[in-house]
Amino acid sequence: MAAAVLRNQMMRLNTNSVVCWNILRRGNPSSISSAVDYRHISQHVKSNGNRAFLVDTLALVRRLEAQGIPSVQAEAITAAITEVLNDSLENVAQSFVSKGEMQKIEMIQESNISKFKAQVQSSQDHHFSLLQRETEKLRTDIDKIRSELRYEIDKVTAGQRLDLNLERGRIRDELANQSAETSSLTNKLDKEIHALRAQLEAAKYDVIKYCIGTLVSISAVGLAIIRLLPSK
Repeated sequence: MAAAVLRNQMMRLNTNSVVCWNILRRGNPSSISSAVDYRHISQHVKSNGNRAFLVDTLALVRRLEAQGIPSVQAEAITAAITEVLNDSLENVAQSFVSKGEMQKIEMIQESNISKFKAQVQSSQDHHFSLLQRETEKLRTDIDKIRSELRYEIDKVTAGQRLDLNLERGRIRDELANQSAETSSLTNKLDKEIHALRAQLEAAKYDVIKYCIGTLVSISAVGLAIIRLLPSK
């Protein structure tokens, strides 16, 4: 029976501790008395003196005595439960920070963020200036390379144009020489053709002459033969 009463009281104390912890999380500890109806409240202070937690120990002792538990045991049980509850609340309270500490942490974080932003901005400006200098240097190098390429191209173009003009003059001279040689060969061929024609004409005249002489000789022989035949 006493164990059942003790278990019920522990459940109630756990419920009350959860209510107190939720109120502490909201940052309004003064509303604990309004959340739980305590008629007689005793104060228990930790040995370090930093925090104080309020527990209705008298009502708990009275309830335990009403269930038949002796007064000494009821007070011991209440003291143990109060100690456990206060230790639990102390551990819960230590896991959270105060509003002032939160504001201090926020100020430190804002200061760190501002420093980080300033460092980032300074780094960006530095890198941007370096990039501008590198860009100007690259632009200067590109203009220099472009000028050198233009000079080399003009030089190569002028050399090629000179070589082309020289080659054109050489080809023109060769064509003129070939034309002169062709004209000389043509004249020589014409002379030889005329000489061959003259020789052909002379040979033709000699052949005609030979044929006429042959025909005259044959005619004379024939006439002589004809004259000789009737005389027999």
